[in-house]
Amino acid sequence: MSFDAFGFIPPINKAIQRINYVTATPIQQQCIPLVLEGKDVLASAQTGTGKTAAFSLPLLELVSRKPTSKHKRNISPNVLILSPTRELATQIDQELKRFSHFMEINVVTVVGGVSYKIQNKLLKSNVHFLVATPGRLMDMVKQKKINLKHIEALVIDEADRMLDMGFIPDIKKIFETTAPEKQVLMFTATMNKSIEKIAQQFLKNPIRIAVEQENKSNKNIHQIAYPVADYNQKKLVLVDILNEPDLNQAIIFTATKREADKLSDELYLMNHRSKTLHGDMSQRERTRTITRFKNNEIQILVATDVAARGIDVNDITHVINFDLPRQPEDYIHRIGRTGRADRKGKAISLITDKEKFMVQKIERYASVKIEIIKSPHSTSKATLIHEKKESGFKSKRRSAGRSSNNSSGKSFAQRKPSTRADFTKRNPEASVDSTKRNPKASFGFAKKKPSANANFAKKRIARNTTRPTEKKNKPHGRSSQMMAA
Repeated sequence: MSFDAFGFIPPINKAIQRINYVTATPIQQQCIPLVLEGKDVLASAQTGTGKTAAFSLPLLELVSRKPTSKHKRNISPNVLILSPTRELATQIDQELKRFSHFMEINVVTVVGGVSYKIQNKLLKSNVHFLVATPGRLMDMVKQKKINLKHIEALVIDEADRMLDMGFIPDIKKIFETTAPEKQVLMFTATMNKSIEKIAQQFLKNPIRIAVEQENKSNKNIHQIAYPVADYNQKKLVLVDILNEPDLNQAIIFTATKREADKLSDELYLMNHRSKTLHGDMSQRERTRTITRFKNNEIQILVATDVAARGIDVNDITHVINFDLPRQPEDYIHRIGRTGRADRKGKAISLITDKEKFMVQKIERYASVKIEIIKSPHSTSKATLIHEKKESGFKSKRRSAGRSSNNSSGKSFAQRKPSTRADFTKRNPEASVDSTKRNPKASFGFAKKKPSANANFAKKRIARNTTRPTEKKNKPHGRSSQMMAA
C-alpha cells in the first residue's frame, strides 16, 4: 500500500518522498487510518516495524488542520508522546523532525540528564509535539513549566518497557493532569494481561491492532548459543567472535552497568574500539556515544537493556548476549538491533548452566530453534539439559552404598531392608537384652539424667531452708573469731 493512499497534505508527502518511503508496513496500513479518524488505538508490534511513523504521520496531519494557538504562560503542547528511555525519545524527536521538514512544527524533547535551563528556554515558544520521559516530565509539571490541560493526543510508546521500569504510577499522575477529552494511542512490543489492564485505565473503546506474529522471529538473524562454564570462558569465546571476518559493528548486552564498564575496559585494552552505554551516563555522553557509533567511529558498543530499544543503526551485524535477559521479550528487542533493512545478522548468546532454561523459554516464546555450538574454550556440555550437581555428603553416601552393594554381589534394586537380626549379626554386643542395661527401656523411655539447671535449683532450695539455723548456731566473721580466741 502506497503512502499516497492516505491523503496526507503536500508537505508531508514531500517529506515522505525525501526519505524514500514507498510502501507502508502492516502496522502503518492498519494504524494510520484509525488515527486520522480520531479513535483510540492499542497496537502491538515488534521493533523495526515502523511504529513511529504509524502515529507520527497521522498526528502531523491532524495538527496541521487546526489553527495554531499561542500560550503566554504554562505552555500546553498539542501532542504529548511518552517514552521510557532517553534514546528512544531522541529517536522519536528525530523522526518527527524528518516528517515535518517542510512544515512549521515545533518539536521539543524533555528528558533527564539535560539542564533545566535549556529545556525551559525551549518551552517558551509554542510547542506542537512534546516528547518526554515520565520522570523529567513530572518534575516540569510540578515546577509549573508545562501545562497539559489542553493536549489533544497522548501517545504511550513502548508500554511494556514502561511497565518493567516502574513508570506506570507516574503515567497515571500525568494522565490525571491532561484533558478528559483526548485521543490516546498505546504501542507495545508484547501483549499480556498487565498491558490490557493498563489499557483499560487509559483508553476508551480502543481498536486493537496486532502484527507481532509475523515479525516475532526475524528470518534474517542467525541465532547461536555457546555453552560456557564461567566468566573467563565467556571472555575467551567473546574474543573469538569479535575476530570474525564478517563482523562490522556489534552490540554486547550485559546484565549490570558495572559489568558493562568492566568488559568495555577489557576490550579496549585488547585494541578493540569499544565504548559503554548505560543509564548512569549523562545525556550528553550518551548522545555523543550513539552518534559516534552511527558514524562507525565505535565498532563495539557494550550496553545494558536501557539502550535495547533506542539504537537504530543498519550496519550492526552482531548482537552478543554476554548475559541473557530476564524476560524472553527483552531477548527479542535485543536481537532486533541487527538484521535490519533486509540485511543478514547474527545473534549470539553466551550461556552458563544456570541460563540454559532461559534459552528453552526463549525458543518456546519466539517459536525459533537456537543453534547450540561447542566452543574449544568451553568445558560445558553442548546441550540445553541442565544437570543438577549433588552435594558432597549425598555423593559420598551414594558412592558408599554402591560399593557395599557391589561387594555383596547384589544390585541396589535387589537390596532388602535391614532387620534386627542383621543388626545383631554385625554388632554382637547389641544382642544383650536392653532391659538388663536399662530396666525402664521396655516402657519406651529411659531414665534421664537431671540437667545442670535442675541440680542448681535443688541446691538453692536446700541452702534457703538451712540458712536460718546456720545463722543462729554458727559464728562467722572476724569479730566472732577474736571472741572465741
